[in-house]
Amino acid sequence: MNALDTFHFAFRSLTAHRLRTILSASGIAIGIAAVILLTAIGDGIQRFVLSEFTQFGTNIITIKPGRISTHGGSLGAIGSARLLTIEDAMALKQSRYAQYTNASVIGNAEIRTQGRSRRVTVYGQGPDFAQAFNMQVAVGKFLPADDPRSPRAYVVLGAKVRTELFGDANPLGALLQVGGSRFRVIGVMASKGQVLGFDLDDTVFIPTTRALEVFNRQGVMEINFSYPPDAPVQAVIDDIQRILVARHGREDFTITPQKQMLSTLTTVLEVLKFAVAALGGISLLVGAVGMVTLMHIAVSERVSEIGLLTALGATRARIRILFLLESIALSTLGGLAGLIIGTGIAWLLKILVGNLPVNIPWDYVLGALCLSILIGLAAGVAPAMRAAKLNPVDALRTE
Repeated sequence: MNALDTFHFAFRSLTAHRLRTILSASGIAIGIAAVILLTAIGDGIQRFVLSEFTQFGTNIITIKPGRISTHGGSLGAIGSARLLTIEDAMALKQSRYAQYTNASVIGNAEIRTQGRSRRVTVYGQGPDFAQAFNMQVAVGKFLPADDPRSPRAYVVLGAKVRTELFGDANPLGALLQVGGSRFRVIGVMASKGQVLGFDLDDTVFIPTTRALEVFNRQGVMEINFSYPPDAPVQAVIDDIQRILVARHGREDFTITPQKQMLSTLTTVLEVLKFAVAALGGISLLVGAVGMVTLMHIAVSERVSEIGLLTALGATRARIRILFLLESIALSTLGGLAGLIIGTGIAWLLKILVGNLPVNIPWDYVLGALCLSILIGLAAGVAPAMRAAKLNPVDALRTE
């Protein structure tokens, strides 16, 4: 019995027992399809979140009041930290690494104009905000570079606010009441849509100092510091610390580089994607157990056949190879079917459910296919060893 005869016999055995072949391959196919589909969704979500997070640039450092302690609490929470102010943001402009600095306040307020009103998110920002965060103005202009301590009462509308309050009319020059203060409209932002759950189109932008008055606050919520992409991050942090410690007398603020947040977020999302793939792997494990069971049943059903092959000169090694080939062929068939099913469903989801981020990670796909072949090899070892150990005389007596 040569190698060609072995391959031919294994193939004939698979086609002769179609039901068993289909059942064995189906378990692996379902497992592989589950791994591919869940991983495609996980990878799509990862790419979506990272693209949303990085669309404003990664060369930004956020400074918040209060020093984060080792227990995760903020010293500012108990009032021991000095507030961050407009003057702190102005002082940071003196840093040699400063491209843009922006003092930020965010709140919720009712806006009114021409008998219409709605409640929106109000962003108190400086004139550098649009450049620092890659925001585009569709009509008019963004907040001008006034003295940050006494800016003019101007407002820039989000795209949705403009539509809701003014329709197709030109809003430039109109008066808009934000909270208890009146502002003149000087611009409309380009549509940005949803970003990590926040609708940036349903917003208005006013100068930071004016926002402090609207929300009756003493200090800003955070300062954003934009630096050149090629600047060393630690040197930038050290320079920010030097300037603010000189003003505050101590380090009562927290500096968080966006690259650090991005690194942490990437790690979390990678773990999440692996966990999702592991969930699909459970169904693959179930398929592998089913395949081992069916291969053992196959050996029991083919005892006389094994005895005949041995009597015709097939060695024990050849019998082992025969059953291993059948097992590997079954798992490969199931793996290919699962690959087609999994990628097919993923593509359909991508087309039919536009809001669901789906991306097929081909490295995982190839890994899953290789895994299916290894499962076939592992699943066939015990049944193959059992078949090879059968006594040919006893096997021929069995009917």
